[in-house]
Amino acid sequence: MSENVLDPARSPAEPLAGEVAVDPTTGRPAGRPQALVLLFSSCLAVLGAVLLAPVLPRIQDAFAGTPGVEALTPVVLTAPALVIGLTAMIAGRIVDRVGRKRLLVGALVVYAVVGTAPVWLPSLQLIVASRVLLGLTEAAIMTCCTTLLADYFSGSQRERYFGLQVVFTTVAATIFFGLGGALGAADWRTPVWLYAVSLPLALLAARYVWQPAPAARSGVLPPLPWRQLLAPVGVSLLGGLVFYVLIVELSFKLDAIGVESTGTIGAVSAIGSLGTACGAFVFGRVARLGPAVTVPAAFAFSGVGLLGLSMAGSVPAVVVFAVVTGFGNGLLLPSLLTWALGSLTFEQRGRGTGVWTSAVFLGQFVCPLLVLALSDALSGLDSALLVLGVVAALAAVGVRLVRPIGTAH
Repeated sequence: MSENVLDPARSPAEPLAGEVAVDPTTGRPAGRPQALVLLFSSCLAVLGAVLLAPVLPRIQDAFAGTPGVEALTPVVLTAPALVIGLTAMIAGRIVDRVGRKRLLVGALVVYAVVGTAPVWLPSLQLIVASRVLLGLTEAAIMTCCTTLLADYFSGSQRERYFGLQVVFTTVAATIFFGLGGALGAADWRTPVWLYAVSLPLALLAARYVWQPAPAARSGVLPPLPWRQLLAPVGVSLLGGLVFYVLIVELSFKLDAIGVESTGTIGAVSAIGSLGTACGAFVFGRVARLGPAVTVPAAFAFSGVGLLGLSMAGSVPAVVVFAVVTGFGNGLLLPSLLTWALGSLTFEQRGRGTGVWTSAVFLGQFVCPLLVLALSDALSGLDSALLVLGVVAALAAVGVRLVRPIGTAH
């Protein structure tokens, strides 16, 4: 049976694994409106991660009298990612239990409330607490959006949207970073109002997103195929770490070769992000080769790029290898996601997405800590980049030799 043909013996609201779910009310499959709502909503996790980065020094100055302000201020930025890593698995279970749409719309509304809370919160401790709550909503939003993209689309169309999800979030990160700096020039609280953008997205989700199937009627969710999931989830933990190296360390690499201009650093970072967007866009065209090809290729590009960055001594060389690393990163996340979700049924997909999301975000959270430890233990940032480049290259070889990867597509 073709993957795009529904079994007439089954309700159109109950998609089989690999089939296109249809709207139970109209009988129509999802289209561009649903995809755009989910792609734009996926950007909210990036908004939480980068929006306040340019104003962290101002936040520290504003709460200079707070005990431990030097330690608490960075947590304002990193707390959401850590919470996503710790709770996305729980969100995935809720997605499979109570349904996708209800959780998504509710999380988008709460996101606006806790996201804008720092505007009126009087202490740094309360702001950190609000950022923890923001991470909870981001975990729900990311898990719902990715799960619904997998529900609504299949085959090459699904893979194209997985790639576009990375394109959207990468471009959004560049835009939000710039907006955070511009809006925060006068007052660090001004950028916080951008978190209210989730309210119109909640209205759009309520209007255009539909629940592709009811919650499991038996009340018992089928178990996850952990034997199939362990390899892609474990590799995704490493993938999240490799993906985040360029984002976190590029500015430090430029500083190490004598670049002091923030404009130059911003321009090179934007070019690296463009490489990531290109890699994610290309994924939609090469995904037919399967994760057995795309995952090792992504690690190989990222590894070569990091190795080159470790040895680059000029701005042009850094730009070239930042683009190579970014291109590999753009291929990496959708390839890993396709591998992880490729064999899951509808009733397993929310939990599978949650587990995968947790792995990626935990890898991202660990990344700067590991780079710092390697830099201290060895002879600086270049040595740390060299080690991580070798690790990524070894991952490319190792993953290619894992036989089950070819069956998860």
